Amino acid sequence: MSLGLAAPAVAQDYEWPRLLVIGTPGTASGSFASTNGWGPVLQKETGTTVRIVPEDSEPQRYGRLTDRQDIAISSVSAAEMRFQIQGIGGYAGTKPAAQRVLWHHNDTPWGYVVAGDSELQSIDDIKTKGARVTQGVFSPPMVTAVTEALPGFLGMTEAEVADKITFVPASSYGENCRSVVEGKSDVAYCSPISSVLSEMEGAPGSIRWLSLDPDKADNWDGYLKHRPMLVPTEISLGVSTARGIGGATSNFLYAVSADAETDFVYNMAKWLHESHDAYADTHPLAKRMSIELFRGYLNRTPLPVHEGTVKYLREIGQWSDADDEWNNAAIEKMDAWLSAREAAMAEARDQGVEIQFENQEFLDILNKHTEGLEGLRSRL
Repeated sequence: MSLGLAAPAVAQDYEWPRLLVIGTPGTASGSFASTNGWGPVLQKETGTTVRIVPEDSEPQRYGRLTDRQDIAISSVSAAEMRFQIQGIGGYAGTKPAAQRVLWHHNDTPWGYVVAGDSELQSIDDIKTKGARVTQGVFSPPMVTAVTEALPGFLGMTEAEVADKITFVPASSYGENCRSVVEGKSDVAYCSPISSVLSEMEGAPGSIRWLSLDPDKADNWDGYLKHRPMLVPTEISLGVSTARGIGGATSNFLYAVSADAETDFVYNMAKWLHESHDAYADTHPLAKRMSIELFRGYLNRTPLPVHEGTVKYLREIGQWSDADDEWNNAAIEKMDAWLSAREAAMAEARDQGVEIQFENQEFLDILNKHTEGLEGLRSRL
C-alpha cells in the first residue's frame, strides 16, 4: 500500500506489470551493476516487482528475449544486435527475430588489457612478438574483436595471425578479463567500466592497456571493417589505468522485442526520462542514460526504435519527421535481413541440411540468400 501511495502520477495513469524481468550480461559487467542501480528505484516508484537476471551468454539472452520471452528487456550492445540481426557467427542458426531500441543504456569504452608486468608494451608488439589472446566464446562480437578486428588494425595476414597469435577460449566475461592476471593469456578485450577490471587493477602487479590510437585512420579502417558499429575514442570512463588510452566506444542499449506492447514501452521510456534525477547517482553508468545522450545516439544509430519510445520522444519534442525517415529505413533493413535468413532456413530444412553455424553447407545457403544486402553500420 505504501508503495502505491508513493508512486508518481505515471504509475497511476498506467497499470504496470506485476513482474518486470530485465536481462543483462553477467554479474561482473557494468550493465548488471547499473541496472541493479535503477531497477529498485523503478520498483519503489511504480510498484512493479523488478527482477534483474544476469545471463552471460549473449545468444541465450537473445533467445530469452525473442523466443522464450521470459525477459521483457535486454541490455545489449549495438554491436551484438548487428550480429543477431544479420545472423553472424554463432547467430547464423538462431531464430531470426525483430528487436527495437527502448532506451540508451551507456556508451561503453572497450580496449585491450594486459597484466602490469607484461612484455607487451604497445599494440604493435602483438604483430612482432606474438601473444596469447583471450577469445570470449560466449559473445560472437567479442570473438570478432580479437580474431578479425585486432589483426585488421595491425594489418596482419591470415598467415601472420596463425604464426603470431594463439587464441585462448573463455566461457564467461569474468573469465575472459581475469585471464591476463591469472597468467592464462597475454591480452584480453575488456571494458574498463566493468567491476572485474577494478578488481584486476587492484591486484598485485595491476594491469595496463595497449592503446589503439584514434588518429590512425588506416588502422581503424581495418578494424571497423569487422566491427562497424564501434567508434574510435580516447577512453575517459572506468578504471584509472585505461583513461587517456585509445580504444573503441560500443553503445549499450535496452532492447525489446518488436512486438512489445506500445503502452509498456511508452511508459518505460517516460519513466527512464522523468525519473533520471532519481536514479542517476545509483551507478556511474546511470548518468549515461540521460535524454541528451540518448538523443545524440539517435543521430547515428542504424537500429530501429520502438514505436512506444517514438511516441514519447515526439511528445517531448525529441523526435522529428526526419527521424521517422531513418527509423522506417532501419526497420526495412532489419526486415530484409530477417526475411532472407528465414528463407535460407526454409531451404535448408527442405534439403535436409542441418541449420548450424558451423555447418558450411548451411552457411552457403545463408550467404546465397543474404548476398547483396547492406550490412548495419553506424550513421557517421
